[in-house]
Amino acid sequence: MTDVIDPNARIADLVGLLHVLSNIFEGKTNLFELEKEMEVDLDDLMPIVYTASNLGFVHSESGDISITNLGISYIKSGIVQRKKIIRDILINIEPFKSAMELKIFELDEIMERLMENGVQTFNNPGGNHDLEVILIEWGIYSKFLYKSDNGFEVKFN
Repeated sequence: MTDVIDPNARIADLVGLLHVLSNIFEGKTNLFELEKEMEVDLDDLMPIVYTASNLGFVHSESGDISITNLGISYIKSGIVQRKKIIRDILINIEPFKSAMELKIFELDEIMERLMENGVQTFNNPGGNHDLEVILIEWGIYSKFLYKSDNGFEVKFN
C-alpha cells in the first residue's frame, strides 16, 4: 500500500502531536491517553497519527504510539529546517510522489495520475478539494510546490 498524506491531517496537528508525545508523555504512550490529553475524538486523532507514521515521525502499533528520532529532530528544529525535513520526506508520499512525475500540473491532471498509480484516497465527491488542500498546505508550506495561475509546479530538485 502506498503511503498518503491523509486529507484530514494538518501540519499544525502534526506539530501538536509531536509536542504532546515528547513533552507530556516523554516520547511514548497509548492512543487512549493521547486522545484524552489532546482533547480530541479518536476519529479526529487517527488521520494525523497515520500521517505522522507514514512520514516517519511516530511509530504506532497495537494501540501504543512513540515518537521516532526523526520526530524528535523535527520538533527541535527551527521553521526553515522543519520545512526542509517535510520537503525531503514528501518525495516518497502521495500525492507528492505523483507530482514529481508530472512536474507541472493542474488539479485534474494529478488526480488522473493518482488514479493511474492506484491511489484511491481522493476518489470521492470531496476529493478534488481535499487534494488541493493537501497540495497547498503540505506542498507549498514545505516549498515542495509553487502555485501559479496555471496550476502547480514542483520546486523540489
